[in-house]
Amino acid sequence: MAFLLLAACVAAPTTVMVGRYRPAEAPIYSSAVLEPARLAGRWQQVAGFGATGCPPGVVEISRADNGLQISYRLCQAGGLAQGQGVMQPDGPGRFGVPGQPGPWWVLWADGDYRTLVIGTPNGRLGFILNRGAFSADRLVAAREILDWNGYDLRQLRVY
Repeated sequence: MAFLLLAACVAAPTTVMVGRYRPAEAPIYSSAVLEPARLAGRWQQVAGFGATGCPPGVVEISRADNGLQISYRLCQAGGLAQGQGVMQPDGPGRFGVPGQPGPWWVLWADGDYRTLVIGTPNGRLGFILNRGAFSADRLVAAREILDWNGYDLRQLRVY
């Protein structure tokens, strides 16, 4: 009996997610009301998971006849990631992006499309994009969205 009481007092082990920033089996939600055309423009990376050893990145999205075109340079796990091509729609708020370790899911966009929270179901990617001044209230909201979607906020680097 004493052993059972002692076992109940021991803290549960911490799960270490090597190469992932959220458990792949955790629920994740993309923005069902996202208006893809409003993504067009230049975005600055203001935070990211595993983003060390490189400066914050930039994403350019433009409208074209064949859909949304993307050109990106992002600080991600493993260093600088660069690519370009067509963003392939894969459901509401979900896009295949050339050269990325999973589809980008837009987890949240503020009402004026100044801040985007991007994640992947496999948990290997997560970051925050912004245009214009990045306000403290949108950072709080973005962190809450990431937390709600299972991300380990201890690993989030804000620039």
